Amino acid sequence: MKKEHILIIRFSSLGDVAMTVPVVYSLAKAYPQVRITVLSRAYARAFFEDLAPNVSFMEADVKREYHGVRGLNALYRRLTAKNFTAVADFHDVLRSEYLRMRFTIDRYKVAHVDKHRKLRRLLTAQNSKRVVQLPTPFMGYADTLARLGYPVTLGFRSIFPPEGGNLNLLPAIIGAKKNYEQWIGIAPFAAHAGKVYPPRLMLRVIEMVAERHPKARLFLFGRGQEEEKTFPEWCAAEPRCVHVARHLEAMQQELILMSHLDLMLSMDSANMHLASVVGTPVVSVWGATHPAAGFMGWNQTPDRAVQIDLPCRPCSIYGNKPCLRGDFACMKNIPPEQIVERMEFVLAKTGQKTERDKDGE
Repeated sequence: MKKEHILIIRFSSLGDVAMTVPVVYSLAKAYPQVRITVLSRAYARAFFEDLAPNVSFMEADVKREYHGVRGLNALYRRLTAKNFTAVADFHDVLRSEYLRMRFTIDRYKVAHVDKHRKLRRLLTAQNSKRVVQLPTPFMGYADTLARLGYPVTLGFRSIFPPEGGNLNLLPAIIGAKKNYEQWIGIAPFAAHAGKVYPPRLMLRVIEMVAERHPKARLFLFGRGQEEEKTFPEWCAAEPRCVHVARHLEAMQQELILMSHLDLMLSMDSANMHLASVVGTPVVSVWGATHPAAGFMGWNQTPDRAVQIDLPCRPCSIYGNKPCLRGDFACMKNIPPEQIVERMEFVLAKTGQKTERDKDGE
């Protein structure tokens, strides 16, 4: 009899893959005798390598090495050599659907996530819009595993131990966190304009936070062109700002740093999810997208989301559609004071919390 071995498929963006971590961890803890392999892109390795003894990671470059039908056939042959007994498709796109079809033909036990696409269309419709809370991807992934015969109770806090990641693995410029310091992360950019708070307003947020917290260090996260252009200016304006990408090379290092933050301020972006899987509270700012779509970070509560009501919101699930008004009022009309007050609220609420553990509270 084959040893139970589950394949979990999830490509896509960094934030989407990060959302699988709490579910994979919960599965590993509930079924320690079952082997679990996560198939994703190379950047996701940092999430899973040390997550649990029975979890392993397998990378696949589906843009080049395994591109097209011929490439997916080659990937399928590579996968069948691993002797899987069940396949969970956490992605449900053409690539994973093709692999799923091949596994089904060969009589593997296969299940895939329900993305609730009809409900998403109603959420973003301009007429007869229904802004109701949709099932989260976490719930969808757990349901997929249950259909394979592996029900799980989600219990996860961080990929790191209670004390956080090892700061000694970071460059000296980061250093140890002093008892009197607050470390606040700020990730002000995202992949799409509908998810970005205007930089001139974000600078005002930084100024207000620095004024209210004279002993805080402010870490600026992000690696895109806008960050490279903007962060040096902000660091010059506020010396307590640290341009993280200038000093940390790998995502694993960024995760370590995030695990020691008192708070992360982010958009609806990958950094919200990265901070969430290391147990850090996140104040998130929402424009074209909406928490009702189910994409809040793991363990982040609704009172940590900053947003304003507009008849057109949300206009997009992923934030990649043109602004219907043409002015991105959903972001521009959020006053900096609203964001800072929410940050103060979360800092006060979580200030007495000193323990971050993997198994929850």
